[in-house]
Amino acid sequence: MKIAKIIAWVALIAFVVIQFFPVDYNQSETLPQTDFMLVNNVPATVKKSLQVSCYDCHSNNTQYPWYNKMQPIAWFLEGHIKEGKEELNFSEWGNLSERRKTSKLRSIIKQIESREMPMNSYTLIHKEAQFSEAEAQRVIDYIEKLKDSITN
Repeated sequence: MKIAKIIAWVALIAFVVIQFFPVDYNQSETLPQTDFMLVNNVPATVKKSLQVSCYDCHSNNTQYPWYNKMQPIAWFLEGHIKEGKEELNFSEWGNLSERRKTSKLRSIIKQIESREMPMNSYTLIHKEAQFSEAEAQRVIDYIEKLKDSITN
């Protein structure tokens, strides 16, 4: 019983201490001229779908939930955001070569079709981020057209 109390106290103290280790928030006040939405003529319905389902992890401006203030949750979220931006950053779209854009567009289509994106761990909490069949098809159709316009 005594060991369990010691373990509980150590865990509590550790939990309190880690709250003082902040993360770098992925937020920007400005929309860069290289942003996907500005570079391309994105229809309003597709724009909304991408912003709700993709931009939190794949842009320079995350809309953080209230629970992001607690460690270790903040570290977990920050890791996902960092990985997402390394793979695709919509805020820096205009800086990519045409070849790279085409590759990224193919990947977006594939991942939406296979339901890899948005991630299940994200849509579990953010239900509004889950694509309906119609939304997914609308986004895929737009991305296909955009890909074809780049390759032609």
